[in-house]
Amino acid sequence: MPTPNSTPSPMPTPTPTPKLALVTGANRGIGLEIARQLAGQGVRVLLSGRRSAAATEAARVLASEGLDVEALVLDVTSPRSIAAAVQGVGHRYGRLDILVNNAAIRIEQYGRHPSEQPLEQWRQTFDTNLFGVVAVTQAFLPLLRQAPSARIVNVSSLLASLGTHSDPGSYAYSAMFKSLPAYSASKSAINSWTVHLAYELRDTPIKVNAVHPGYTKTDMNDGAGELEPPQGAQTSVRMALLDSDGPTGQYMHLGRQIPW
Repeated sequence: MPTPNSTPSPMPTPTPTPKLALVTGANRGIGLEIARQLAGQGVRVLLSGRRSAAATEAARVLASEGLDVEALVLDVTSPRSIAAAVQGVGHRYGRLDILVNNAAIRIEQYGRHPSEQPLEQWRQTFDTNLFGVVAVTQAFLPLLRQAPSARIVNVSSLLASLGTHSDPGSYAYSAMFKSLPAYSASKSAINSWTVHLAYELRDTPIKVNAVHPGYTKTDMNDGAGELEPPQGAQTSVRMALLDSDGPTGQYMHLGRQIPW
């Protein structure tokens, strides 16, 4: 018991709870760098991938760098996998502060004319690049609503921009990139989804944006590109950590808007 004239001990300052982020397709490439940079900013990151071994190894590498990262198995094309991930995150954390929809595929062959790309490749591409993003976002939205000010980042591409595709001065205006009609269209659809979801959530603290990472040297590009993965991750990280006065419903690259 303190004496009447004693000074009460100050109450300890509570330790702030770190933000929680989920990055899909994060076991390599841009996704891995997004996870690394978010964790470097003090965010606890759920690094997800379709295969447990790959996600676990990627998380181990980042954890060895002193980063707060854990593996999460999540196949964005599997309703069962998505439901299991939501249940696990909800049970353990009860919320999600940041969702980065990064998982995507590019299976079309360079050099073919757009009309020569098989229809089955269109279906596979949209299954991952569009329907997977919508399914994951819809499933995690209740947990995002539990966060004080959640952020949704949809990793798009400059190839989503119809204006850029139609500009003869753009690198997209070439036989190489015109041979990726399904990939490009799937990313255009992601941009549309971004605008629609941002409108739905306009009166909430949740912000939804699409990003162009830049032409980045990854396996998806067969190692070609202008940027290294750490640079390619920067826009996604910036939009994931937006302040309350940041934009929503935008299509961004390194601080500037990209034409839709």
